[in-house]
Amino acid sequence: MPSFRLDGRVALVTGGSRGLGLGIALALAEYGADIALAARSADALERAAEAVRRRGRRATTIAVDIGAREAPDMLVTRTTDALGRLDILVNGAGINVRKPAASFAREDFESLMRINLEAAFFISQAAGHVMRRAGHGRILCIGSIAAEVAIPNVSIYAMSKGGMRQMVKSLALEWAKDGVTVNAIAPGRFWTKMTDAVFSDDRLYDSAVRVIPMGRPGVPADLAGTAVLLASDAGAYITGQSIVIDGGWLASGGVDG
Repeated sequence: MPSFRLDGRVALVTGGSRGLGLGIALALAEYGADIALAARSADALERAAEAVRRRGRRATTIAVDIGAREAPDMLVTRTTDALGRLDILVNGAGINVRKPAASFAREDFESLMRINLEAAFFISQAAGHVMRRAGHGRILCIGSIAAEVAIPNVSIYAMSKGGMRQMVKSLALEWAKDGVTVNAIAPGRFWTKMTDAVFSDDRLYDSAVRVIPMGRPGVPADLAGTAVLLASDAGAYITGQSIVIDGGWLASGGVDG
């Protein structure tokens, strides 16, 4: 049976200071990986790093604007300098803007694409150089069910995640021969800081969960098992996939509540 353990491996997690990124970082640490955490807030990063260290793993933090041109190479260099190698990349950083499609400004489009898609591509490219030379690597992107179904008021976010879905397939195809797998996890409706305004309102909560067969929103821990699978030797033959984790929402027909 191939191992789910990640002992001796190093993971770089963008968006790792909170939410889904932090949840995945902690799951990887539980299974033995040392973690480089990247996000904007140095204070939030240090709190996340302490949570990793409490699990007996090494952690380093990188406060950075993920969308800056110099970020990809800097992230990889800082990770390898601090922790000695880079085996796993989690593209967890992301933003959203909610408004009707007719109301979006060009600035909204540019910022969403820069963080959600452009940064994910170029960070994957930089990490991919290291992984391909080593003959082994795992790249995991946090996508969205919005790449599978149409949801009102998130058109640009959906476009960025649809682009990510195709990026995963393209990189998986090109880098499979080098021992690098590339996959995405596509969450459905999850309760994080980004969606707190929805799930902390009783009326909106009921509307949001009534189409989820399991009857509740997801939480970061619900991604943990899939993330560990895709990052470990147990997932070595899985590549180019976008795995939806949504409590059954898509199976129900993907009807928006």
